[in-house]
Amino acid sequence: MSADVSKGKVALDNKDYQSAVKHFSDALKTSQAPSWLLERSTAYHRLGQHKLALRDANKALVIAINRGKREIIADAQYRRGIVLHGLKQYGNARVCFHWCKNYNEKKSGLTMWMSKVTTDYDLNGGAQAECNAVTIKEVPESVDDDLNEVDQSIELNSEKEDAKAEKDILGANSSVSKPPDSKIRHDWYQSQSHVTVNILVKGIPKETTTVNIKKRSLEISFPSTTSQSTCTFLFEPLYSTIEVTKSSFSVTPHKIEVILQKTMAGLKWPTLQSSSSDPVGEDLVSPLMTETNVGGTKIMSHPPVYPTSSRNGPKNWDVIVDNEDEEESIDEPDAFFKTLYKNADPDTKRAMIKSFQESNGTALSTQWSDVGSRKVEVVPPDGVEAKRWDA
Repeated sequence: MSADVSKGKVALDNKDYQSAVKHFSDALKTSQAPSWLLERSTAYHRLGQHKLALRDANKALVIAINRGKREIIADAQYRRGIVLHGLKQYGNARVCFHWCKNYNEKKSGLTMWMSKVTTDYDLNGGAQAECNAVTIKEVPESVDDDLNEVDQSIELNSEKEDAKAEKDILGANSSVSKPPDSKIRHDWYQSQSHVTVNILVKGIPKETTTVNIKKRSLEISFPSTTSQSTCTFLFEPLYSTIEVTKSSFSVTPHKIEVILQKTMAGLKWPTLQSSSSDPVGEDLVSPLMTETNVGGTKIMSHPPVYPTSSRNGPKNWDVIVDNEDEEESIDEPDAFFKTLYKNADPDTKRAMIKSFQESNGTALSTQWSDVGSRKVEVVPPDGVEAKRWDA
């Protein structure tokens, strides 16, 4: 390790980000090490220089892929996700964390960030919201890919994004492939036994419509009514499993309707999609509350509860949207984790206790094989410094 890299790390730890950028830049003149690029990306991000932070993360990713470095590929996708989350591009951030997990599912801090970005994704309108669109590629064609997205996000602080912000559809591993025709909407609702997904498009012939239903995914394709392209909606992974042979679809003059039969009747789906590839287990089955999602607005008989660090507990965001003067609803913030712990096996419980205590509440693992033989480090959120408590 060069002296400049050592000085850069010290400067980064001391929050002297300008000096960190200088030292890592000097080191990179001798070698384009992807790990050094990621360190400089962190410094740029904390200085608010988003374009440079994303460029370094992209460059590190391309170099790591060329060298076959799986761990650094995961680190680069993780860094991309953090930068994009800071820009409030929750769809892009979420898919980057998903790509990170494909290469290193035990990446420190990943579980926390995936939970956080999923919550922000849902609270900001779900798949219908512009900030949740997926507009980036898993492997950028050049290190400057995605930088236009950064410019647009910065401009959105003062003015609304115009129609030019629509990008190419991302096929594989995306949450929802954005259709070429931005006027096409979709909604979904559920009952005790079924989930119904509607694509609200008129005049689509059934013979030109393709619906591919799998156990954890739904893909709907049809020709655009305004261009020569094909519109594709990809919902993957679904929140839980479905019975493929008992599911069906129909095409009417006004919409495409897909009816999915739940494998676990009575399981309430808080969202249509999940941020995890692992199916939801029966231990999380809860009484169903009727839910409709139309145009990004959820209508429920009771408010959804999301993980939160608020001292006052989760808030009823739906009531806030409908009436800002209504008092925020409060529920027990750790109910989900109590349920998870209650139904866990002994090794899982040991892993949860050990990881939570040793990390001072900043990490939670359910894998005893991972944390049983090591000390779990404190992993504060990006931009937050962990300090020892002096009694």
